Amino acid sequence: MLVGPAGPRSGARLLLYGAMAWTLYLVLHTLIPYIEPHIVSTIRLSLIVELGLFGVAWVPALVMTRIEARPLGAYGLPRRGAFGKPFWMGALWGIGAITMMLLGMRVAGLFDFGSPALHGVRLLKLAVFWGVFFVVVGLYEEFLTRGYTQLTLAKGVGFWPAAVLLSIGFAVLHADNPGETAVGVVAAGCIGLFLCLTLRRTGNLWFAVGFHAAWDWGESYLYSVPDSGGMVPGHLLKSHLHGPSWLTGGSVGPEGSVLVFVVVALLWVAFDRTYPEVKYQG
Repeated sequence: MLVGPAGPRSGARLLLYGAMAWTLYLVLHTLIPYIEPHIVSTIRLSLIVELGLFGVAWVPALVMTRIEARPLGAYGLPRRGAFGKPFWMGALWGIGAITMMLLGMRVAGLFDFGSPALHGVRLLKLAVFWGVFFVVVGLYEEFLTRGYTQLTLAKGVGFWPAAVLLSIGFAVLHADNPGETAVGVVAAGCIGLFLCLTLRRTGNLWFAVGFHAAWDWGESYLYSVPDSGGMVPGHLLKSHLHGPSWLTGGSVGPEGSVLVFVVVALLWVAFDRTYPEVKYQG
């Protein structure tokens, strides 16, 4: 039964949300090829696509607020506190985690920082651009997999079963990335599950968005290594990974290294002790 005494069950609401999101995705997918390359540069087009994808996840939730009589902030991104302390604490944890991992790989002889690839104003412009870009990526991926979907699915099966299922979905999102490997996919799922813990302990997604954005920015721009199998143009360093793929991550980058599981485990323990109180209202 899709409808219960209190109205549509969580499964029915997820189906409706998913149908709206899929329809918007198809519209976006149809429109993107019509944006002429001479009007928008490739990297700017990538930002437009990510903004569109965030809309794909966010607009159906806006519709669901009318059906469920909830404020939009109930789905994980409340306006109060937006880009406030939780976001910046998440960013600090994210940049700290990827820095700790790459410093460890440097000590082990698996990574070299190399020399700067950018200088002057271009360095600053691209630092800001990729910062904005990865904030949008964080907003999109966190809201899609840990926003409306997490709240609604948890109503039916409980928080942690929902978190596990959606973290598997988060991992599958990364499976089609060029250069991705099985280790990288599993690592994405484990990082996703850690971000579910941050949602449960902080009460919303702002910490997770900050962490996600800073981790990706640190990998892709600051340290200039592959991120889930891809390299962004206009990165800061001419860095190098060298050694066996199971340690360096190979084409995936650090997220494809078995060392990422050590980092995630340390993050889990540290976060559990720093944020012991459950604040999630779901």
